[in-house]
Amino acid sequence: METEVERNREQKIAPQLRFREFESNWIKIPLGKIIKSISSGKTKPEDNGKYPVFGSTGIIGNCSYFTHDGEFILIARVGANAGKIQRVIGKFSVTDNTLVLIPEENKLLPKFAELFLMHFNLNKLIFGSGQPLITGGLIKSIKIILPSLPEQQKITSFFSVVNIKLQQVTRKKELLETYKKGVMQQLFSQDIRFKDEDGKDFPEWKWVNGNKLFDNISDKNHNSDLPILAITQDQGAIPRDLINYKITVTKQSVESYKVVQKGDFVISLRTFQGGIEYSDYHGICSPAYIVLRANSKNVDKTFYKLYLKTPFYIKQLQKNLEGIRDGKMISYKYFSEIKLPFPSIEEQQKIAKFLSAIDEKIEAVSQQNEKSQSFKKGLLQQMFV
Repeated sequence: METEVERNREQKIAPQLRFREFESNWIKIPLGKIIKSISSGKTKPEDNGKYPVFGSTGIIGNCSYFTHDGEFILIARVGANAGKIQRVIGKFSVTDNTLVLIPEENKLLPKFAELFLMHFNLNKLIFGSGQPLITGGLIKSIKIILPSLPEQQKITSFFSVVNIKLQQVTRKKELLETYKKGVMQQLFSQDIRFKDEDGKDFPEWKWVNGNKLFDNISDKNHNSDLPILAITQDQGAIPRDLINYKITVTKQSVESYKVVQKGDFVISLRTFQGGIEYSDYHGICSPAYIVLRANSKNVDKTFYKLYLKTPFYIKQLQKNLEGIRDGKMISYKYFSEIKLPFPSIEEQQKIAKFLSAIDEKIEAVSQQNEKSQSFKKGLLQQMFV
């Protein structure tokens, strides 16, 4: 039988990845043994005050006094953000839904604690279906993999550089997205215009009703063997299997689904919030949705894929709503009443090509960010064996 001494013995571990100048083993030890305390605050925001008050979502207000001064780890204790971690430096106070973890100064660096806990993923410890919760007791029971203080410092300095690189990539993506948004607004409002191949102005834009460019398609001629499409605001119409969208449907109900061709547009129950979705896939969708298909050779689908998601067009949609269940439904009739821009096909294509080039740059930066995140995750996995 295991003795008390054996149970309390610190487990020694050699990580798979480390800096060459360090050779001593790491130890695996309960977090509670190397922290001074972990407890929630009691502060409530005031109307005035110069000290920030932290809650589960970050700074939620100010107060006239501070309860902590230094470098600490804050952990959201309750609610949708339970388990969220942030490292805070300076003078501040915290609410009762936030835990403050105070490391032992000669044993655990706050930066290293943050790094380990982010890798550990506190979501594993959250309980409670109605109100998600994590306790200080659960956090203290976590077995942390602990190197010496000098090695902790070396590790955190290295990952600070990695994080700076990640932030730079994220910032680059944000700048590109902001640039695209601004350019789209200027292009679709005609504040800026392209010239044709001869350097001459394109014809003035026409504005036509939606049904002049798109037909309402209700094609149910299929054998239920096409992929079922989920209609999403961020990825458009996409096969459910690609996004792990698990909703069981009967064979009988699938028979009534509508066919969506690649290049079609779909009006969903949430179109009034995010615009009309585009499909890059051939599949089927719920009969509750309206499938739109271009009825003219002078329609560039990419041009309208972009335009039908603009804030200006969404505002037009919101003026024409029909209540349905808990959402709002845009009918084909109302879609048809809204005027759409109808530039020459050549200008449509030029605008679409220009904006698509920006999208390609954004996608390249996104992939770079994913690779960098995977690189960091791989390093952490090898380090925290």
